[in-house]
Amino acid sequence: MKFFFPDSQDLVDPSFDFEKETRGLTRLRQRDDCYPHEMFKVPPYDGILVSRATMDERYTFAQKQRLFRQGVREFLRLGSGNKTRIEILGDCGAFSYKDQDIPPFTVDEVITFYQQCDFDYGISVDHIILDYNSEFDRGMKPPKKLLDRQALTLDYAAEFLAKSKKGKCRFRPLGVAQGWSPKSYAHSVRKLQFMGYTYIAIGGLVPMRTTDVLETLEAINDVRQPKTGLHLLGITRFGSISDFQKYGAVSFDSTSPLLQAFKSDNDNYHTEDATYIALRVPQVQGNAKLKANILAGKVNQDDARRLERDCLRLLKEFDRKHVTSDSVLEQLLAYEQLHDGKINRRDAYLRVLEDRPWKACPCEICTTLGIHVILFRGAERNRRRGFHNLYVFHKKLCNHRSESPKRHITTLHATANSK
Repeated sequence: MKFFFPDSQDLVDPSFDFEKETRGLTRLRQRDDCYPHEMFKVPPYDGILVSRATMDERYTFAQKQRLFRQGVREFLRLGSGNKTRIEILGDCGAFSYKDQDIPPFTVDEVITFYQQCDFDYGISVDHIILDYNSEFDRGMKPPKKLLDRQALTLDYAAEFLAKSKKGKCRFRPLGVAQGWSPKSYAHSVRKLQFMGYTYIAIGGLVPMRTTDVLETLEAINDVRQPKTGLHLLGITRFGSISDFQKYGAVSFDSTSPLLQAFKSDNDNYHTEDATYIALRVPQVQGNAKLKANILAGKVNQDDARRLERDCLRLLKEFDRKHVTSDSVLEQLLAYEQLHDGKINRRDAYLRVLEDRPWKACPCEICTTLGIHVILFRGAERNRRRGFHNLYVFHKKLCNHRSESPKRHITTLHATANSK
């Protein structure tokens, strides 16, 4: 299976000084910052998904203009060499307009977006359904809203494919299957195949339990033609990848490995067989809870700054094996009482300090950043830890495929075109 990483302007600043906590004076976001594929010798994903909705929400006006002028490959600085080719998948970002009656984009607008920006793949306009219930297949009548959304999505798919063919578009079109039960998803896939689609994206999976996803894919597989491949929108579920493949999935996209670096309570740093918590050392001026307590007079600002500096100093010395884990642990816990006194992370922190997982990782992030990669502190450290997680995830996926990352990258485009 191919792994597409959704672009959401997740970049890091190469000018950032981790000792002084400063940036380069002339730095411009996106132009000067680095994507994950620029931080590793072998990119930590097989492709990038670019959403029209994300572009509208997160790109500046100047960035949008440059994207249309340069094309998506040059804009993302992906190069054109076949040996490191990363494929680009476009979609509309249906979750962002889930509360609207109809999608905010027309088929013509989306085709123009894909064609003008030179995408490799383009997903048809769809309207997401988030009301999955297998009881709908056992006599419970689905609401009219669900029926209308599915019908609208299929109508858009038919128009999208017809106009893509008529315009001799360079991208490969994907139709979207939306549903509310296994049989309704199978119905969508059957209709899309009849239209002529051989690559179909399955939407609405993110909130579903893994058992429901597998039940749905099993129903789809009953109607799926041998030449039809499936793309799973927005889910990872690494432990179920073999089952996904069995039911015809050939690709998926997810931001989960990156987001866990700073959104998970415990699983911030990944290895191939374990996860670790990141050591919380927030900036006094950057932590909302700590700043509020200082303004309320509950915490002395000088004490907070002293503890913050002491934690950073001891962690740096610990990385050089000049101090013990016990001394670092006590300082971390003392600072934790100020910034998050209701939680005790002693055991989780001790495990990190004793195992030193960053020391065993050969990735470019860990070897360059050292102990900074395990610190939960500001976007530059947190996002780099997310990049490391992408590296680990992709390595595990390549091991699952019994291929090296480089070999898989070189064969991606040929494989896609042969389908």
